[in-house]
Amino acid sequence: MKHILLALGCLCIVIVGLIVFLSWGEVPSERNYGDTFRGGYGREIGIDWRASYIATLDELGVKQLRIPAYWSVLEREKDAYDWSELDFYMTEAQKRNAQIVLTVGRRIPRWPECHVPTWAQTLPWEEQKRELRQLLTAIIERYRHAPNIAMWQIENEVFLPVFADESCGHIIDEPFLDEEIALVRSLDERPILVTDSGNLGLWYKPYRLGDVFGTSMYLYFFRPDTGMFRTILPSRLYTAKLNLMRLVFGEKPAILSELSLEPWLADSIENVSIEEQRTRMNLDMVHEILAYAAETPFSEQYLWGVEWWYYMRERGYPEYWAAMKVLFHE
Repeated sequence: MKHILLALGCLCIVIVGLIVFLSWGEVPSERNYGDTFRGGYGREIGIDWRASYIATLDELGVKQLRIPAYWSVLEREKDAYDWSELDFYMTEAQKRNAQIVLTVGRRIPRWPECHVPTWAQTLPWEEQKRELRQLLTAIIERYRHAPNIAMWQIENEVFLPVFADESCGHIIDEPFLDEEIALVRSLDERPILVTDSGNLGLWYKPYRLGDVFGTSMYLYFFRPDTGMFRTILPSRLYTAKLNLMRLVFGEKPAILSELSLEPWLADSIENVSIEEQRTRMNLDMVHEILAYAAETPFSEQYLWGVEWWYYMRERGYPEYWAAMKVLFHE
């Protein structure tokens, strides 16, 4: 028994030592901030998505945008593509020399995770995959000549089963993800971004697949049964995980693809009072989150929450929008 305890003790020392070793590393002295813009969420919370997008570009001065190309918006009817919204994003960004990460696939940012049009929701998975191949081909062929596409993001945190039960049906089809990546590579030479959860992901599968790796970062959460809680993970864990990936799989660019600066609502926004929203994400929390992210190795960071900042400004609480304006102009 003593030998077993000694061996376990030595193992713990080795693991702790390895984590400490991997956690070492300089953090970038400067950071480039971008934002994820989700017009569908803007409509959901009752703001003018066009006006908020133009304000994001002109007032905040955002020059790097992650734009989800929602299947449910692009193909509301089978084989009848509506490019008007996505064309608007692309055109207005290009006028202002703003770069875009275009996110394509079935599972892309924002609840309900998988954005499948009504007509396709009852299709067997094999038939959905056939439709998705056609969708990806149509998107890449339409926009591959756009000079302001920085990279293509294929799916979003696809190896994270949490939150995806209702709309994704527990499907983690790794061979199909490989196929999607290969298809996009065959159509355009720009880099491919593959992402994973920062809080819950193991990273090794997405890290290996893309040209660029992206991860999310959430500090504050809310559950109706427990209320608000904050992550216990230290910021240096991101450094340790990234160093481990690079040690095992080699160097590649890595970005913070989703830094949450909006309240975790767990309900429709109309069911959560303004005061409760401000409690779940106040300005002190915003600065705390930015400071936490500044301690990680990611020099490129895409914020998450611009629609909500605009929503709050329209309702008489401009402090979030003002703080972000300062951040982006710095």
